[in-house]
Amino acid sequence: MNQLPKKFFIPWWLYVILFMEIWPMFVGPYLALTNPTFLGGPDASNLVVGSLIYLARNFAVGFAFLIAIYLKNASMLFILIFIRLFTDLIDGPAFLAFGMAANETRLIAIFVLGYYIPAVFAMRYLWKQMTQKA
Repeated sequence: MNQLPKKFFIPWWLYVILFMEIWPMFVGPYLALTNPTFLGGPDASNLVVGSLIYLARNFAVGFAFLIAIYLKNASMLFILIFIRLFTDLIDGPAFLAFGMAANETRLIAIFVLGYYIPAVFAMRYLWKQMTQKA
């Protein structure tokens, strides 16, 4: 079934979740560009390759989210949220493993309450939208 022309209603709570998923895609790269120590470590004075890769990845996903919202395409949003959830499942533990978290409890709470749980709720709603009969 072709999902592209099929538009769906986006409830207010899904807009909130989408905002929670999207804003780090633009704020993080801004921080990486303006503060080289963000990803380069405490001794970094210039941008490192990792910062540029981080910037490219996040901008690409962030703009794809905006396009999917504009198109009101449930399958595209589902895939993007899944990709975002997958990368967050790697990013969260990586922050902990490399000791980049000032407060580990707060980091875990942010990832679980701010990314993991909302992503699961959004994906469940989008799945229902994709599989319902027209």
